Amino acid sequence: MKPARPALGRAWVAAWCSVLVLGASGTASANAGADTPALSNRCGWFDNPSPGNATLTDRDGEWTIGLQGGHQARGTWPRFKADQWVRTGTGSAGYGCTCLKVKALTESQEVTQIVSARALPLSTCRNDRALKGKEPENPLK
Repeated sequence: MKPARPALGRAWVAAWCSVLVLGASGTASANAGADTPALSNRCGWFDNPSPGNATLTDRDGEWTIGLQGGHQARGTWPRFKADQWVRTGTGSAGYGCTCLKVKALTESQEVTQIVSARALPLSTCRNDRALKGKEPENPLK
């Protein structure tokens, strides 16, 4: 006959969970959760001025999506129809209006993953009061 295993009481489970959350020292780290990407919907100007570089400017500021030779968010960038895209140079350089569902680090405003993307008419961003004055510059104008 096997010896009976002691029942795991709620106090023991709570203590174990606090070790997992707080760490062995029993104190929360000053930046606990600060590096955990939060899932959010962000709508605004998607700017792709050159290969590998992209940002999203919304009501909360500018979010880095990609830096040439550096950070690149996972996932697929939005795809724009011709009437949804403003060309600002040669190749694919330009900008458009989009809504992105992303995982992002809020403190550094860095997008780590694009979960989904939806291109919008340019008028959507142009008529949004929170985006007034934030439309990317077009050197071809």
